[in-house]
Amino acid sequence: MNARAGTAERKQDSSARPPLVRELLLVVGLFLVYKLGRQAATGHTAEAFRNADRVWEWERALRLPGEGGVQGVLLHDSTLVHLANTYYATVHFPATVLFLGWLYWRRPAHYLWSRRVLAALTGAALVLHLLMPLAPPRLLTGTGLVDTGRVYGPTVYGAAPAQDSLANQFAAMPSLHVGWALMVAVGLIAATRTRWRWLWLLHPLLTLFVVVGTANHYWLDAVVAVALLGVALAFLRAPGRPGVVRRRSLVVRGGGVREPAAAVPVATTGAAR
Repeated sequence: MNARAGTAERKQDSSARPPLVRELLLVVGLFLVYKLGRQAATGHTAEAFRNADRVWEWERALRLPGEGGVQGVLLHDSTLVHLANTYYATVHFPATVLFLGWLYWRRPAHYLWSRRVLAALTGAALVLHLLMPLAPPRLLTGTGLVDTGRVYGPTVYGAAPAQDSLANQFAAMPSLHVGWALMVAVGLIAATRTRWRWLWLLHPLLTLFVVVGTANHYWLDAVVAVALLGVALAFLRAPGRPGVVRRRSLVVRGGGVREPAAAVPVATTGAAR
């Protein structure tokens, strides 16, 4: 029974897998649209710094913990700061690509769901970037925060934010580093069955520590990202748990008529852990 259920599940997953070339073109296209949209939001330097002052004041009014307390932990050791900067620069995008690639191959239904959620989250973030350009805390004078990427390296940003042709440094709100990392964790928790799957939450927690500690984001950037992801998840429901199929048995009624009995969930052992 378990072998048949595992085979049926693999066949179902295979049939649900969309064409690879189409998905590659779609994902790359969405990414290019997002990058072009971010670039279109550049050039609002004065507005970005005015918004930064407002966000800083809002955080103090809400009595949120200061970003300086997190950064102080990093500044105790130059190696730790360098590792945090490296994590910020190199983990965000590759981790999301690997996440989508694994889901595409092993959990196609969860891949489609995760891709839609990430697209919705990123689209909402782009709208906010356009409506509210925001300078990151590392660019604010008077906060006592250090631009750790520039001081300790490595950094992914140019020295002149207003003239940076590779990245929009005034797109701090919301933090897609946090939003994408949390979706990676949520997606893997939903798509796997191992008891250790909850450890994936360490990824967004570590990402939050890094983006705040390196002064690339405010606490509120992360809060807004989580809220947007929550809205996307509320409207785009996850597929069923993997490794569970529905079995229908036949029962004999009076006169020899056979009718299907109620569906019974049967856990399988064929799912990857």
